[in-house]
Amino acid sequence: MYKAPRGTADILPEEQSYWRFAESRATDLCRLYGYQRLDTPAFEDFQLFTRSIGEGTDIVTKEMYTFEDRSGNVLALRPEGTAPVCRAYLEHGMDNLPQPVKLYYLAAIFRYERPQSGRYRQHYQFGFEAVGDSDPALDAEVIDMAWQFYSSLGLKNLFLLINSIGCKKCRPRYLDNLKIYYSDHLVGLCPDCKSRFEKNPLRLLDCKKSSCYGMAEKAPKSIDFLCRECLAHFQAVVGYLEALKLPFKLNHRLVRGLDYYTKTVFEIQPPGEAAQSALGGGGRYDDLIQELGGKPTPAIGFAAGLERVVLNLKKQKIVVPDLTATPVFIAHLGNEAKLEAMKLARTLRDNGIAAIMATGDRSLKGQLRLANSLCSNYAAIIGDNEVKSGVVTLRNMMTGEQETLAATALVKLLKEGT
Repeated sequence: MYKAPRGTADILPEEQSYWRFAESRATDLCRLYGYQRLDTPAFEDFQLFTRSIGEGTDIVTKEMYTFEDRSGNVLALRPEGTAPVCRAYLEHGMDNLPQPVKLYYLAAIFRYERPQSGRYRQHYQFGFEAVGDSDPALDAEVIDMAWQFYSSLGLKNLFLLINSIGCKKCRPRYLDNLKIYYSDHLVGLCPDCKSRFEKNPLRLLDCKKSSCYGMAEKAPKSIDFLCRECLAHFQAVVGYLEALKLPFKLNHRLVRGLDYYTKTVFEIQPPGEAAQSALGGGGRYDDLIQELGGKPTPAIGFAAGLERVVLNLKKQKIVVPDLTATPVFIAHLGNEAKLEAMKLARTLRDNGIAAIMATGDRSLKGQLRLANSLCSNYAAIIGDNEVKSGVVTLRNMMTGEQETLAATALVKLLKEGT
């Protein structure tokens, strides 16, 4: 028997209400903040991600799904959402639009990771990007927007963590001091961190393994090495967040997992969870557009994994709107009645009333039993007598009461009752 590939999951009908709820809140939020939707291809040129994410990152070295097409082009399934947005920004001349350009996406993301709760090899992401402005007020607005997304879902007791990792002018000095510190602790590092020490020392702070956590807690802090510009920027961001009364905390270990981040980084975590269960996060990437061939263009963004959002909606027992309309069940007895039932179903649907017509050769009792299992409040019954009289018998499935009426009256009654 075939099964879904490891690390993927079917989103079953009974789960859809959670997903559509989260997506509707996301799109409503983007409308309020002036963001427009952008959809990019599921695969891109492999080099787009090696240049943007960084060759030493786990995503590029371990997690990307890459393949060669029949023309010999090396492509990669989208492992994150920001680089494709930046590629589209450049390709379509969005730098000529009023800045910042505000875009959002809802997209499938592909990474070859070890599957665990809330982490899949194909997962879905809501993200938004503001490209073309370096104002720290925009950082605060993006962080506020991310916080409001979770608030609009009804999620409680979340943690907002922020940090600044500097820029290409001041970060090298910080990285040198970080390597000096870690050079005395190499023996106790996990195998991944020993590799990060050489290739990507900033990620040493982000290791989730207990053997490395204590060392990271005592490591030098990036905020102590910021240049004047980065420090002023971060202080301004903090001031705006305080003005918005957002409950943030400074976390010097917060670096995010992609090389393109600069200055402000932030993350939102659920209660009682480890850092690998972050609900979402983001930050500035002021050098990425230039790295991809454009002119220097500041930008900031955010992304949230929808699987983790749904998981936390369930954990916090948040009731979401039911997607399914309660259908009117149409039962019939005889061939002529079946034809009339089909016509009645069309009439009801044309009037915006959900309807399910019985199929097969069940008895009337069997059909009504099916109506109950479908949670229908009403069953419209058509038999020989109804066909001759041009009427329908409407049965209230909750009370058992019945009445006979014409199809037009039936439509009116059902519309008034919804």
